[in-house]
Amino acid sequence: MIPPHARVDLAGIVVDLMDERAAIDALVHRPADGNPLAVISANLDHIVQFGQGGRWRRTLGDSLHPTHTDADGQSRPLEWLTLLDGAPLVAQADRLTGASWPRLAGSDLVGPLLDAAEKAGLSVGFLGGSYLIQRLLSRRLIATRPGLVIAGMWSPDRSELADEQSSLKLAEDIASAAPELLIVGLGKPRQELWISKYGPATGATVLLAFGAVVDFLADAIQRAPAVASDHGLEWAWRLAREPRRLAKRYLLDDPPGLVQLRRHSSLLPADAAVSPPPAVGRPIGSPRRPRPSGGTGHDPVLAAAPHHGRPGQFTAMGRPVDVAVLVVTYNNEDHLAALISSLRQEAHALRIRVVIADNDSTDGTLAELNRHPDVMQVQTGGNLGYAAGVNAARRKAGDTEATLVLNPDLEVLPGAISEMLAVLRSGEADVVVPRIVDGEGKLTPSLRREPSLGTVFGDALFGGRWPQRPAVLAEQDSAPESYQFGHEVDWATGAAVMTSADVDRRIGAWDERFFLYSEETDYFRRARESGARIWYEPAATVVHAENGSGSSGQLQALMAVNRVRYIRKHHTDVTAEVFRCGVVLHEMLRSFNRDHRRTLAIVADEARWDTLPGPSATRYPAKVLGGFPTGSVIIPAHNEAAVIGRTLDSLEPVLRTGRVEVIVVCNGCTDNTAALAAAVPGVQVIEAPVASKTAALNAGDMVATQWPRVYLDADTVLSPTALRRVLETLSESPVLAARPSFRYDDSGATWPVRAYYRARRRLASTQQALWGAGVFALSREGHERLGSFPDVTADDYFVDRLFSDEEKAIVPTPPVPVQTPRETRSLLNVLTRNIRGPAEQRSSPAPADAMPQRETFHSDAAGAAPRQTGAGRTADTPADVAVSSTSSTAWELFRSIRGPRSAVDALSYSGLAATPRLARLRQTGAGTPSAPIAWERDDSSRRPEGLPR
Repeated sequence: MIPPHARVDLAGIVVDLMDERAAIDALVHRPADGNPLAVISANLDHIVQFGQGGRWRRTLGDSLHPTHTDADGQSRPLEWLTLLDGAPLVAQADRLTGASWPRLAGSDLVGPLLDAAEKAGLSVGFLGGSYLIQRLLSRRLIATRPGLVIAGMWSPDRSELADEQSSLKLAEDIASAAPELLIVGLGKPRQELWISKYGPATGATVLLAFGAVVDFLADAIQRAPAVASDHGLEWAWRLAREPRRLAKRYLLDDPPGLVQLRRHSSLLPADAAVSPPPAVGRPIGSPRRPRPSGGTGHDPVLAAAPHHGRPGQFTAMGRPVDVAVLVVTYNNEDHLAALISSLRQEAHALRIRVVIADNDSTDGTLAELNRHPDVMQVQTGGNLGYAAGVNAARRKAGDTEATLVLNPDLEVLPGAISEMLAVLRSGEADVVVPRIVDGEGKLTPSLRREPSLGTVFGDALFGGRWPQRPAVLAEQDSAPESYQFGHEVDWATGAAVMTSADVDRRIGAWDERFFLYSEETDYFRRARESGARIWYEPAATVVHAENGSGSSGQLQALMAVNRVRYIRKHHTDVTAEVFRCGVVLHEMLRSFNRDHRRTLAIVADEARWDTLPGPSATRYPAKVLGGFPTGSVIIPAHNEAAVIGRTLDSLEPVLRTGRVEVIVVCNGCTDNTAALAAAVPGVQVIEAPVASKTAALNAGDMVATQWPRVYLDADTVLSPTALRRVLETLSESPVLAARPSFRYDDSGATWPVRAYYRARRRLASTQQALWGAGVFALSREGHERLGSFPDVTADDYFVDRLFSDEEKAIVPTPPVPVQTPRETRSLLNVLTRNIRGPAEQRSSPAPADAMPQRETFHSDAAGAAPRQTGAGRTADTPADVAVSSTSSTAWELFRSIRGPRSAVDALSYSGLAATPRLARLRQTGAGTPSAPIAWERDDSSRRPEGLPR
């Protein structure tokens, strides 16, 4: 046992304070029949790598937290001793304790230690250094310490150390030589990590991670002069002699460690208790109790014992399971059989439920799924994206201890799920990702760092040419040791992600705004923000075929665009714009490739982002109709005979379910709108004498009996899939108001109209409010806040102001097509109308119960205001207007310019938006009496021949 001594916590590293004699005595007189002892010399580089915020934080033990390792299948304990090294650490320890402590660097300690070992007759082994250096060392030791017993010297290359089996064979060879002291000089962090995993298997009593001492002992490296060492300048001496090797460490990596050292250091109590070693081979960085079962009946011992169901069978709903496996498929016929077969092997030892959400596959995926009756199928109702598929499966996970999201094109190797679950049960982590290899067994780099301005520009400039560059300049972690040893990570590719059920509930649903790519980046970030630890576990391995659902230039562009969208979600506008410049630079430097040229054009032009792959509705409505949620659809209609049939046709499959009531309120109609609506079975028709849209909405509310309520314009086509997603969002989440995604349909429009809407597509703020899609919906609670629709124009603008950003949602759905005006004159008529509604609401007090919110709406450069009338909504009525936002919109419009074409579009937008405002100002300045308000309806988009059928 190590005698009592003082300890300090230096930036998350428990350092043992001893003088040289006490340290040597503790090592030399270590009982041979006791637990092996790992000895670390902690300097500033050790703080950076293993301390708070370091890549390898919480991977090693310390004198208060021993560990176990079972790399060779035998569970062995390992105790730790961390000695004080490095001038900054010595100064901090002196400051905390009020005493003076010596620096115990490995290079200083090894000489006296070998002298004591020679005197005590202990055998010594050396691991590390080149073969030539070891020959020099052997000759020097024979000459200077002839009585020292040398058990052996081993000089493995990096490929051996990076290979699991080679490392085990190396440990076995060392054990056969039986050294009592093993000096390990493999360089930091590899030597510490190697000791933590394989050290006990060597049989050595004491293992010393002493870096370059082999070179020092062999006189291959000159020591710094005493004057440099005494003044804490040994680092400068070494940097001057080896600038290429040490510049990154001393000038880039180590300085942040000084900040951590000053901010996060403390004196530990003298009577600090030593924790018992964990029962499994997991490193412990701080004491954490095992995760409670949460009252679901989960027993940790079941991880290693067969369950009571049929071996290889999956557990049905209604029974608790250890793991719910969630898979999203899209045309994965060729991969499913292998995945399910590998999961059945895991089901011999664990209770597993498999839920597969299918995103409207058109190959034999469903036929393959039907061959497995114990696999639960969920039809999403379209190709809604990966995140939406995960959420659909997640809702069917049932009573489970953990969820495991898997790509359909992978296989789980034996024991992988048990290994991941064991990490969760140990309490060390809340989210676990495995090691990933390709079909040939080659490692797939899957670990990532949080995206930043440094990583995006570093990746753009260097790509794969400098894989070992500083971490701040690379998003991908390419270090070989990162994939050999378990440790905390920022995030990893989402091919396989296990999360404890309670933490998954805390994180919440996957963000469906990311159709594909970046959804896992967002999930991991929200996990970290919730306090969860994300752990990479190399003992768990999956085989990933990749591109199981295909790849294309469009998907490559979507990946780049979603990286920008991710930064926009979590950072300021300025940061997001600079980040986009980094993405543009990345594609520009690789534009000799056709796919990169296409990606460059799309990333640079935001108007083209909505042309990228996104949610689409199924061509087979029956897939989405089963278990359809309840709700009411209220359609105000004023002389909409040209379009009402098309709108109701899209709702006809939903009407057949009997779960949704559709109410058409004909307000002041003089055509046959009512007759056409009444001809559709199941539609309720109400006729109101007054041509008022808000009165029609209130009349519909008086008749409706279901919740949530969807308010749909008569010229808007809403697919069953989009309707279902909106109803589910309002029924299953705390959201009070929602609308589906939309897209502009400018087919058949004149050039100025198309230019206007191209410019609008580049303005992100036009996509962020409830108005804009010709449809919005309210939950019962949301409607209670509204009460009844007041007599205002722009009713959706009014409703939008009632709710905070957290209370409303833009639901990622197959986009609702919003018809633009076809002619310039029609667009000007619409913009003339658009200056009214919000202006009226600006002149009146805000709704009494409106919630404070960030202004997410947007105005035309000319300040046009939307007005919604009984005519219904087309692309005009979202209007680009809001309170005091003209200047911000002008700035956003200016920033959207990426070249001549976008500049022309911006000028067209500004000119068209300004025209009706200038006309109104001239009228006001001349004192001309205001004309009666007319409905400047866009009839150009209501012509039957102008509407696709």
